[in-house]
Amino acid sequence: MSPPCVPAVLALADDALIYAQRLGEWISRAPQIEEDMALANVGLDLLGRARSLYTWLGAVDGSGRSEDDFAYWRDEREFRHLWLVERPRGDFADEMVRLLLMASLDVERYAALASTASVAGIDELAGIAGKAVTESTYHRDHARLWVLRLGDGTQESHARMTAALERVAPYVDELFTDSWADRAAVAAGIGVLPSSLRSSVLGYVGSVLAEATLDPLPEPAWHARGGREGLHSEVCGFMLAEMQHLARSHPGATW
Repeated sequence: MSPPCVPAVLALADDALIYAQRLGEWISRAPQIEEDMALANVGLDLLGRARSLYTWLGAVDGSGRSEDDFAYWRDEREFRHLWLVERPRGDFADEMVRLLLMASLDVERYAALASTASVAGIDELAGIAGKAVTESTYHRDHARLWVLRLGDGTQESHARMTAALERVAPYVDELFTDSWADRAAVAAGIGVLPSSLRSSVLGYVGSVLAEATLDPLPEPAWHARGGREGLHSEVCGFMLAEMQHLARSHPGATW
């Protein structure tokens, strides 16, 4: 029998995989070469995290699936990632807001996963989560420095950061919405309810925005919903088609 936390961990793995795919799109498109490399390295951290989680999931859920099976052989409705991570690349300001939000959330939720998994004796999962906390702390700091630089920079950069906050705001509420998978995991003593992290995560993000002379995240006219249930925006299918094309064109190929 697989651990009750498996669906919640799958959602975390999907967040990491899909965001890694989006970050890879910044190679050759960032404002400077160093940032091409920096965002690529963040994406590699997330990809490695997803691979580790998928490998663990395949070993404990009874399916025997590999990391490639999870990444390339599921359809859109089988993915459980948040809408925020599937958003198209957009402006660099949008990316720094997204990275600040996701990294701030990851620091908190993986810290909780590491401690609870350790107590439960799930040492491999605790180790993966502990490494994720270290990585996400760096990612958060990287995003923070860019938000400060752009928000308190030129009139143009400030305006673009303000516009980015407005575009990203509709996706924020979903980050703190408890899914049935979250509730099942927490009931078994693993992880944390996202709703319990809202105050600390948004408090940190708000302090960064204030330091950057930016207004708080605006209240959006609508809220993204459904990612944890496999309901995604139309861009998700196009992104998955690109990501999965090679594996599906040459099934079973190895290199």
